[in-house]
Amino acid sequence: MRLSRLGILVIIAFTVLVGANCSYYNRIVARKNLVDGATAYKERKFALAEERFRKAVSIDPDGKTLEGRTAQLFLARTLHSEYIADRKLTQKGEEAIEQYKKTLASDINEQSAFKAIANLLDSLNRKDEALKWITDRAENQNVKADYRAEAYTSLAAKQYSCANDISDVEPAKKTVKKDGKDVFEFHKPESPEEYEKLTQCAAKGMEFIDKAIEFEKQAGVETDSVWSYKANLLIQKMRIAEMDGNTADKDRFKKEADEAKEKFTKLAAAKREKEEAEAEKKRQEEEAANTKK
Repeated sequence: MRLSRLGILVIIAFTVLVGANCSYYNRIVARKNLVDGATAYKERKFALAEERFRKAVSIDPDGKTLEGRTAQLFLARTLHSEYIADRKLTQKGEEAIEQYKKTLASDINEQSAFKAIANLLDSLNRKDEALKWITDRAENQNVKADYRAEAYTSLAAKQYSCANDISDVEPAKKTVKKDGKDVFEFHKPESPEEYEKLTQCAAKGMEFIDKAIEFEKQAGVETDSVWSYKANLLIQKMRIAEMDGNTADKDRFKKEADEAKEKFTKLAAAKREKEEAEAEKKRQEEEAANTKK
């Protein structure tokens, strides 16, 4: 049976209308599951929250809609919370990583998802993967400058820990008496390999923290954490100079470390004041809202 041109147009119009109505209905159902899931999550009913978010994800598994992408992120956070509550549930942690990755596939600058994956990889003892994950983030030109700075700061922190684990314990660090007071002296580790590791970690850490500072400049921001690690890494360089008997470098690194520490102190104070002001504003708003009731 051949259809007339009018008949074909009617069928097409009907199909589009049904599809549109179906899409609208699915989004309504997804939103309801998101609301129910969020309520369950807030009440720490994680199993119920997971069930609701899975239903929302099933409606849009590719995350083509806002509801679908939100469901992926919420499901990831719920699985993450379940794993944190019971570290034996490693499968929950593994699946959380995959769900977070779907969120990042839609938005590379979703910082909370990136951080969550880094923490989960570390917690699941996938140390090498965690390091690569952070390194790739730092080097990704599609990531915002301040987020790249944060990744470089994380890399610098790891190098600082590496150096400090060597320089801050005996026999590298010794307590001696000078003018009747206990002071620290720093000496080369007994193992040449340990000394080489110390110098390499300190140098690599400085390289990373300087990159972090550069990217913060690009983003027009300054954070206390960057300058904290800058000061601490300069202290590592100062200790190495003392081990080498290089007084000039030791004095120079000490001066630079003091300057970095001063900058850190100012930034930390400004951050604390801002947080206190925001907390006070929120308190006043809640108080005003309660008064109206």
